[in-house]
Amino acid sequence: MRDLCNFSSYQRVEFCEALIFLLADLNLTLSNSPVALHINHTQHCKLLPNLVPAQTQLCRTHLEAMKTIFQAAREVKKTCQKTFADMRWNCSSIEIPVDNPKYRPDLDRGTREAAFVYALSTATIIHALARACSSGDLQKCGCAPTPSETPAPDHRWGGCGDNLLYGVPLGSKFVDSPMKLKRSHGNKLMHLHNSEVGRQALRKALVVKCKCHGVSGSCSIRTCWKGLQDLREIAMDLKSRYLSATKVVHRPMGPRKQLVPKDIDIRPVRDTELVYLHSSPDFCSKNDKLGSVGTQDRQCNKTSVGSDSCDLMCCGRGYNPYTEKLVERCHCKYHWCCYVTCKKCERTVERYVCK
Repeated sequence: MRDLCNFSSYQRVEFCEALIFLLADLNLTLSNSPVALHINHTQHCKLLPNLVPAQTQLCRTHLEAMKTIFQAAREVKKTCQKTFADMRWNCSSIEIPVDNPKYRPDLDRGTREAAFVYALSTATIIHALARACSSGDLQKCGCAPTPSETPAPDHRWGGCGDNLLYGVPLGSKFVDSPMKLKRSHGNKLMHLHNSEVGRQALRKALVVKCKCHGVSGSCSIRTCWKGLQDLREIAMDLKSRYLSATKVVHRPMGPRKQLVPKDIDIRPVRDTELVYLHSSPDFCSKNDKLGSVGTQDRQCNKTSVGSDSCDLMCCGRGYNPYTEKLVERCHCKYHWCCYVTCKKCERTVERYVCK
């Protein structure tokens, strides 16, 4: 690791950040650096510290897939932050600094935020691997098998479906291996359960997609395949599960301890629901011990009544207005044939930030 990180290049600093996050429990990298995509020799696998043996072996036997896993990690960060941009917790704790390679407490304590991030991470890695198969980026896999069900009369199976048969086993092994070694059995069960929820959401997102054929676009017949929805839609599905997540306790159920809902009549935990062990802070004020960065200086929406409203985002502290000048294209004209010319117009908008 010293040989890899003993340099001053900005890109390589990002590479070290990537490795650090890769070696955390989620085994993902959030770096935007292309350097992180060039682990291209089996010897590189043993240079990554703290990998559990199962992960090291997966790295060696699926070396080309490591690039896809790195790319997926960047998507986890971007997707998480976009999905929660309108809420007090905006996924900022997914950032892991080089000098302190640990999660913030809100992701380390078994909160509902941790539940969402684990589920999204599992779904994103598998999503990326399945798509890499169908796009021809991985040599060890190809299109998904032809669906077994009979297509509609004007449909026929064809195209190249996203390959979950390859993505699910590989992605699951890579993400779940460190979780299985956790000392806290309650945290282990929570993370493994939420990882399975991520897979379940991904299977739900496998939908029939079709392309039309026929004279003059008549669409007399459709060639169809099964492809995954965009990651953004899967993230929104998981966000709804986050909002309705179930608090659980780790208690004896029969011969061994299991996770059971805390405030509901004793019943098994449903395989479709995210679960968490510890309540979250309100994320209104900065509190390093709880992993809250607070909402001071966060932008809010004065006219909204949702979670991004100034009242809710600012936690009743009030907000400060400021103006911003925007330069936009305007007065556009189409010229035959075939180009458009536009002028540049400037307008002033009012923004609001939390006190």
